[in-house]
Amino acid sequence: MYTKQDISRQKQAFWTAFGRYMKPVLSADGEEISWLNYKTGNKHLGFRMDVDTRRAILSIVLDHPDAATRKTYYDRLQQLRPMFPDTLEEWTRQPSTTDEHGRPISTIHKQLDGVNLFRNEDWPAIISFLKPRIIALDAFWSMVKYQFLL
Repeated sequence: MYTKQDISRQKQAFWTAFGRYMKPVLSADGEEISWLNYKTGNKHLGFRMDVDTRRAILSIVLDHPDAATRKTYYDRLQQLRPMFPDTLEEWTRQPSTTDEHGRPISTIHKQLDGVNLFRNEDWPAIISFLKPRIIALDAFWSMVKYQFLL
């Protein structure tokens, strides 16, 4: 079993390595970008990456407190599905679920099972999973973001 400090240290080491690896990659708009703290410009629509002892996951998370607005955003993303790049086609869609705090959210996510943050030899596979998908998600977002401005 890992302590909270072990988990924190290992996550910090992984995300620092991933951030360094992604630093030279420009956004679809040709600008420098913080891939780890991706800003969509919409307070209630975000891209999240997470890695733990079982999987790596990249998610589009809709957390608007108003259920009707959250559903509108989700439906709009569904309508834009044909514009998703190939690496974004087969994602799991959850129109209604909850986050780790019990708040209602909608998600569209892709996950890689069988990898472990604590196995450094898994890091290349995790990075190879996350990198093309976050870049493709950025390219997609560059085309559609104006449809989600508040």
